[in-house]
Amino acid sequence: MPTSPDTIATAAFKPASWTDPINWTDVFDTAGPVEVEIGAGKGTFLVWAAQTRPRSNFLGVERRLDRLRKIDRKIKRLGLGNVRLLRLEAGYLVGKLIPDRSVEAYHILFPDSWPKRRHAGNRLIQPAFAQEMHRTLRPGGAVNLATDSADYFGQMRQVMGGSGLFQEAEPENLPEEARTDFERGFIAAGKPIYRCRYLAA
Repeated sequence: MPTSPDTIATAAFKPASWTDPINWTDVFDTAGPVEVEIGAGKGTFLVWAAQTRPRSNFLGVERRLDRLRKIDRKIKRLGLGNVRLLRLEAGYLVGKLIPDRSVEAYHILFPDSWPKRRHAGNRLIQPAFAQEMHRTLRPGGAVNLATDSADYFGQMRQVMGGSGLFQEAEPENLPEEARTDFERGFIAAGKPIYRCRYLAA
């Protein structure tokens, strides 16, 4: 929830161990449901979510340092005490550091689509990753996915729906102010947006 900007030196988080599961009480100042955005970009969705759900805690994951620094400045300016930022590869984070049944939701919005067919194996949404998300989600926890790629959307649905671990649900209906910069650009270019939502069984 909002605090004085002067009390937030940085939202950047560094785990005490890079091999042991994270203790969320070491990450956030107050207890609450934990939501993780993978590929936070410039932080538009992350900041919107943190402002509109102040009782939840949000971890934004992004590999590019320049983007993390921009989000960090925005968080400090707004005085958001329920957001932390982590620079780490998503597969390692979810597979090694996130405890069992401890996450309320994952948001994976417009991940790299790797459009060339020979590169499709590099996409984030793969069977092994889906299994790790399910392990770390609370029962009924959500995975929210969005992409501009019809091919990747098909893969997402095949992986998530075919895993037997999730039930498909109605996608989130996000307001315009929650749209990522990627989504705004795709819409401006006239590209369709594909969304899906899966709940942990």
